[in-house]
Amino acid sequence: MILTGLVLVECAILAVNKARCPLTDLATRHTHERVDKFDIYLTLWLARHNKRLLGALFIAAELFILKRWLSSGHQATNSAGIHGSGHVGTIRLRCMA
Repeated sequence: MILTGLVLVECAILAVNKARCPLTDLATRHTHERVDKFDIYLTLWLARHNKRLLGALFIAAELFILKRWLSSGHQATNSAGIHGSGHVGTIRLRCMA
């Protein structure tokens, strides 16, 4: 869940920067090259399509995890680690009289 959150934060950063990594501006100061892969060590084809390809893999993995989680009969667990619906039961005390 934490890793999913980190990937979604990265997606939000890319969305705000018009699908451009903010570190690209830093890399442009150190080279005159401006092809699609100048700032990463990937083949040109993969550099051009990495957001679509890796995005599709991310979505497929998340859907797979969700399917497995739902099919496992997973019950909700509260912060104390107690399974159940979250309702507090009534405690009945016997009086010794």
